[in-house]
Parts: sequence; C-alpha cells; structure tokens
Amino acid sequence: MKVEYTNIEGLVVFVPTIFNDGRGSFSESFRRSNFVTATQHDKPFVQDNQSVSLHKNTIRGLHLQAPPHAQGKLVRCTRGRVLDVAVDVRATSDTYGQYFSIELSEKNGRQLWVPPGFLHGFQTLEDNTHIVYKCDTYYHPECEMSVSWKDPSLSIDWHYEADTKIVSDKDRHAPTFSAFDTPF
Repeated sequence: MKVEYTNIEGLVVFVPTIFNDGRGSFSESFRRSNFVTATQHDKPFVQDNQSVSLHKNTIRGLHLQAPPHAQGKLVRCTRGRVLDVAVDVRATSDTYGQYFSIELSEKNGRQLWVPPGFLHGFQTLEDNTHIVYKCDTYYHPECEMSVSWKDPSLSIDWHYEADTKIVSDKDRHAPTFSAFDTPF
C-alpha cells in the first residue's frame, strides 16, 4: 500500500495496490503496522460505521466529535464515488480553516485518515454510494459538533448541482465557521 501525505499535516491518503484478473480484484485495505508508521497514531479502532446515500449530490457534514471523545476516522468508499472533505480546526495549526478534498471511489480504493481536530464531510458523486469508516473512539452524541458545509468563508469547492443537492435538516441549519468555537 502506498502512502501519500497531504498539504495539511495529519491528513494521510492510503492508496492500495489492486490486483485484477478474470475473477475480479483483490487488495489489502488495512495493515495496522503501515497505518501507525504513516500516521503516528497508535490508538486502536473500536467502531466501524457505514453510510449509504441513495442519490447523487447528497452532502453529509461537516461534523466532528469534540474532546473528551475526539474521534479519528479512516474513510473509504466501497460503492460509488464521493468527494471527501476534511477541514483543519486545530487552533494552533498553520493550516487552521483550510480544507483538503479527494475523490474516494470503489475503483480507486483510496482511503483518507482524518485525525481528531478536523471537520469531516462528503458529497456523493453517484447514486447508491456507500462509505465505510473505522473510528478510534465510540460515538458520543453530546460531543458532536458541526459547521455549515456551504459556509463561503471556507471556500470549499463542492461539485454539486445547486438544484439537486440533498442535505439533512441538521446539516442545513449548522452554524457558520465564524460562529464555531474550536475545542482543539
């Protein structure tokens, strides 16, 4: 598995070697020793989540879990395609408020490590898209925070068609980034 470091410290992309033949394909999707070496993050994963979005242009996010239950996620797309986005909200970071985006798909097999201290969200680029993410902390609803995915101050280049986006009420009414008080 190849490791790609992003322009934002802490965000890491894992690119599998995919072996194809007449039967289909095979790839290794996780190797703990490689993950720890690449991320310097040695906390074990305790929860796997799956998100299924039925329609193209569904947007989920931007979310995070605040301390004391801050959550890191290893995100991958197992069906369809997404634009995956992480926003740095670590107050002392040189890249505070900056985002990184990447296309994750069942075909490219790429995975994004989103450590604690980042807002996370995604937009589906195809119907019937499935996302799976490994989490290093259990979900605690009282620690969940969100920021509006469409806040112009973040300048996120979402690739949606304005008339066809699908967003939850929670995400539609999330506060702006300027109203967000980072706990990191």
